[in-house]
Formats: sequence, C-alpha cells, structure tokens
Amino acid sequence: MSGTTTAAVRPCRRTAGAGANRWVVLVVLCVSLLLVALDATVLHVAVPAVTEDLKPGAIQLLWIVDVYPLVCASLLILFGTLGDRVGRRRVLLLGYGLFGVASAVAAFAQTAETLILARALLGVGGAMIMPATLSILRQVFPDRRERALAIGIWSAVAAVGAAVGPLLGGFLLEHFWWGAVFLVNIPLMLVSLPVGRILLPESHGDRGGPWDVIGALMAAGGLFGVVLGVKRLGGGEAPASPFTVLPLLAGAALLFFFLRRQRRLPHPLVDLRMFRRPAFSTSVGCIVLAMLALVGLELIAAQYLQLVLGLSPLRTGLRLLPLTIAAMAAGLAGARLLRRFGPRRMVCFGFCLTAAAVGTLTAMGGTDNAPLLLSGFVLLGFGLETTLFGAYESMLSESPADQAGGAAAIGETSYQLGAGIGIALLGSVMNAAYAPGLRSVPGVPRHASDAAGHSLGEAYDIAGRLGGPAGAALRRAARDSFVHGLHVTLLVSAGLLLLGALMALRLPRVMQCGEPAAAVELPAPREVAEPRVTA
Repeated sequence: MSGTTTAAVRPCRRTAGAGANRWVVLVVLCVSLLLVALDATVLHVAVPAVTEDLKPGAIQLLWIVDVYPLVCASLLILFGTLGDRVGRRRVLLLGYGLFGVASAVAAFAQTAETLILARALLGVGGAMIMPATLSILRQVFPDRRERALAIGIWSAVAAVGAAVGPLLGGFLLEHFWWGAVFLVNIPLMLVSLPVGRILLPESHGDRGGPWDVIGALMAAGGLFGVVLGVKRLGGGEAPASPFTVLPLLAGAALLFFFLRRQRRLPHPLVDLRMFRRPAFSTSVGCIVLAMLALVGLELIAAQYLQLVLGLSPLRTGLRLLPLTIAAMAAGLAGARLLRRFGPRRMVCFGFCLTAAAVGTLTAMGGTDNAPLLLSGFVLLGFGLETTLFGAYESMLSESPADQAGGAAAIGETSYQLGAGIGIALLGSVMNAAYAPGLRSVPGVPRHASDAAGHSLGEAYDIAGRLGGPAGAALRRAARDSFVHGLHVTLLVSAGLLLLGALMALRLPRVMQCGEPAAAVELPAPREVAEPRVTA
C-alpha cells in the first residue's frame, strides 16, 4: 500500500459482504472491548483511595496501575495465536470468565500484593479478549470502506469505556469503597458470556505446523524484563543497580532471541515479513508512540484534579469526560476523514493537534482554570483518537486476511506495551521532577522529606501528621513540586508526539482499496451450527 497519486483517496466500491449479520457481530465485539477499556481507566480516579487504604509503596503503586497493561501486552501474542489454533470465540469466552473472577478478587483485596495479583489476572483475561475482537472484525468486514466505518465505531466504543470508567469510578467512590470499581465488570461479563456464545461465529486461522509455545513464553518474558527495568528506574533505583540492569538485559536478550527464532521457524507465531511493509511497521510505531506519550497523562491528570485542585472523584470524572467525548467524535468521523485526507495527513495531523493540546495544558497551575482544562482535554481527545484510528486502520488493512490474528495481536501488543511503558516512563519523569523540591523544606525532618518525595498523596499524609507550620510548608511545597513535575512531563510528552508526526510521514498518502477478500459467511444469530471461518 504505497499510493503516490495526488488524490487524497481512490474510489472504494462497496461489494457484497457477509450480510447484515456482520453488524450484529460488531455490536458483540464492541461490548467485549468495552469490558476491557472500562477496567483500564476505572481505577485511575480510585488511586488516592487505594493509596490511603492499602498504604502501598511507590513501586507497589506503580505495579497496581501498570501490571494490568503489562501482563496483557506480554500475553497477547500467546493468546492471539492460541485463538487461531483452538478458536477465537472459545478463547474470548474463557477470557470473559477469568475477567469476572479476577474482578471479584480485586474488589475484596486486603493487601497491595493481592490487588497486584488480581490486576495481573485481569491482564490475562484482557489478553484473551482483545486479539479476538480485532481479528474477527478483520474477517467479517473484508471491504475496506465498511471496515473503516466498523473500526471507527469500535474505537468510539473504546472512548466510551474510557469516559465511563473515571465517571463511574467517581460515582462509586462517592457512595461505596474503592473495591466497587472492579465489581462493575461482573454484570458485563454475565451478559457477554451467553450473548457471545449465541451470536459470535467461531473462526480459526492457519493451523498448519506446531504452535511455538517456547516463542510465546520468550516474548512474554522479554516484555516483562524490559518494563520491569523501566519501573525500577521510575521508582528511584540507581541506574547501575543490578535490580535495574539485569531485568533490562535479560528482557532485551529474550526479545532478540524471540525475533531470531521467528525468522527461522517455518511456522512462526508472528510473520515478521509484515514489518517489511512500510505502512504496517509505521502504523505499529505510531500506535506505540501515541500511547507512550499520552497514557500516563490521564493518571497524572486525575491526581492533579483530586490532590492539587481538591476535586471529588465524581467531579474528577466529569472533568475528564470532555476528553473522551471528543475521542468518540473523532472515532465516528474517522472513516470519512481517512477517505478524504488519506492515512499520512490524518495521522500526522492527529499527532500535531495532540502535541498542541499537551502544550496548552502546561499553563495549568495550582488554581483551577476550567476553560483551559476543557479546551485542552477536547483537543487532546480528538487528536489522540484521530491518530490511533488512522494507524489502526492502516495496520489492519495492510495485513493479509489470513494473518488477521497475528496482525491483531501485534496491534494490541503495541497499544498495551506503549501504555505500560508510557506509565512507567512518564511516571519516572514525574518522580524525577517532583522529588527534588521536597529535599529542603524548612522545619521538616530529612526522613519525612524523603518519604514525601514518593508521591503527592504520601506527602499530604505526612504533612497531616506533622501539623503546624512544618506540615503546612510541606503540603505547599509538595503541591508546587507536583505542578512543576506535571509541566516537565507534559513537555516530554509533546516531544514524543512531534516525533510521531515525523514518523507518520512514511504512511501512504492515499487510502487504497484493492479487491476485497472473499466474503465471510456468518451464521444467523439463532443457528446452532457454526461454520468455521478460515483466516
């Protein structure tokens, strides 16, 4: 896909697809995505409450937030290829069940370690669910114009989950304890299991050759090692510490040997030849950079709204709502924008718009500025979703239909890996800019200043115990340092976004539509027999 004509888009003829039933399948897939997207954001507004109740350390707090996307990213290739072998719907339904059980464990966790374990199990369930949604979508929408519309709806639902997560979390925290934010997954799971069993078609990919279990474990271990090293750096560990260097080296080595193994196997887990296509490799890179630059900002923004501005969890969710409403609008308009402007201009514009929004938000200070936050969040949501839509659509359309499972796993791995490393990286930048401002607060003992440098919530807790002028000084210094750290983090994020805009220049100028693949025949919703779909 490398069009160079002056037209922004080539005409795409609509061909007879799989029938109206494919739109019913899209609805079920969107509900699956909603389940995962909701859990990815619902915890953000609950972080202060979790910190107050479970008293996690700085590293534990990072793991509570980050272990879900990390585990999910590590296992997507494993479960994506497993779905190709044993059936994508089967793995999807197993993911629903595990998601529900892990949600119950997380809701009633009494220690930080239990909550981390439950969040890890949620990541396993998410890794079962996410590749199936995209690979099935790729199969049942062979026509690119219809598929672009389906991806737009799919991404808008992801934005709905992101919007509902903080808002629902804020509402639940106003009336219940923090564990209630996990219980909302259970009703969705109870509905999704029977509905998915009845409506979704079973599909398989290419099942020739042995399944490379060793390769899947190498990929998972490699991703874990790299991100663990980044986490330790973010937690203040010395760069030369063996607990930092060894995970990084081991993870990099495992990923190197995984890639080497995939090149040599006749039936690899991931066909690396897809990366030779500039549109595919560039789209994957854009997804990683977009999430790397932005996912940590939502977590930091939630803490800023609650701890600096003093907003309640519910009001925090409402303040973040314009961001995700704008993302929903961008997703619904994405298909038309892509046809008119082409992938290159669309993704590049999205990156630049998002960088401008991030730059605008550097004007945030210690006092509330509602118009600034509203405009910044709206631009941020629209720009981010425009970027991700264009990148996802180009990636899926560039991949062969018979490799939909592998392509979906790569795309979701990129998304989740970018999110996991982004939280760790931006959290590291935030901590590095925040902690120095608390080292010499008048009247505050050194050990108290060091502990306050772990997080703003911990600083407020120590300031409350100190009381008097020293406590007030520590609280004021912590707030000012947090705002300074937020500004530094925003500038780093804007730089990454501009780097993504340069990368997007390698995307095709036009949206090309070749001959669509053969239509996938879907069963009627009430049929018992389910024909196999060959990927």
